[in-house]
Amino acid sequence: MYKSYFGFREKPFSKTPDPRFLFLSRVHDEALARLEFVVREREIAVLTGEIGCGKTTLSRALMDRLGDGYRFCYIVNPRLNAMEFLRTFARILNVEQPADAKDALIDQIHTAVYSSNQDGICPVLIVDEAQMITDGEVFDEIRLLTNFQLDDRNLLGVVIMGQPELRQMMSTSRFEPLRQRISLHYHLPPLALDEIMEYLDFRLEAAGGSSGLFTPDAVQRIHELTGGVPRKINTMATNALLVAFGSDAALIDSDVINEIKDELMI
Repeated sequence: MYKSYFGFREKPFSKTPDPRFLFLSRVHDEALARLEFVVREREIAVLTGEIGCGKTTLSRALMDRLGDGYRFCYIVNPRLNAMEFLRTFARILNVEQPADAKDALIDQIHTAVYSSNQDGICPVLIVDEAQMITDGEVFDEIRLLTNFQLDDRNLLGVVIMGQPELRQMMSTSRFEPLRQRISLHYHLPPLALDEIMEYLDFRLEAAGGSSGLFTPDAVQRIHELTGGVPRKINTMATNALLVAFGSDAALIDSDVINEIKDELMI
């Protein structure tokens, strides 16, 4: 539909976490650099941000940047008890039959992690949507996994990602032992007004199109309606492209944004 009309090779505002479309704002660039440092040091990082601010996309970019020497182990639905969490991690590490007994299961995980390191590959545990964890013992197990060490280095890195309430959860005395192990706390804010134009143009060009499609008054209106949250911006921009295509418009201005704003539940 609108792809050929605007000269795109692909959709510029897809909701999938494709690192090719990661716009490195100042804070996203800083977050990526700090995450890379922590993972290379094989420590624990906590990354928080509102829904749709780019946490998952940032983790995929981190995976691409670090390369083949790291194996990213994603747990995307952490609403598990401690044993379920450990068994899930074991399966991701290719443990064929995770043990039912906890001590045997931990031995299996340790063997798999050690074996990966012997092969020159550092496992990186990524826990997404960590604010959904209801069993506090899961956080204890994450902390204890970082006890897998050699004399000169840890054997795995950990990135815990979640919405802002994760910060509140982890601020309690219950999680003091884990907090002492965390090397990085980073919060991703929404995009500022002056970054939204750059964000839109970046994604338009990454999709094969041209910059400048959204007028300054459209960008101002997008900022007002989305609060600068990238996922909301993507939804609004996609709908704006459809309206512009349907009306043979060459540019998207605030009138187009106002036309679609009531149709979007953002």
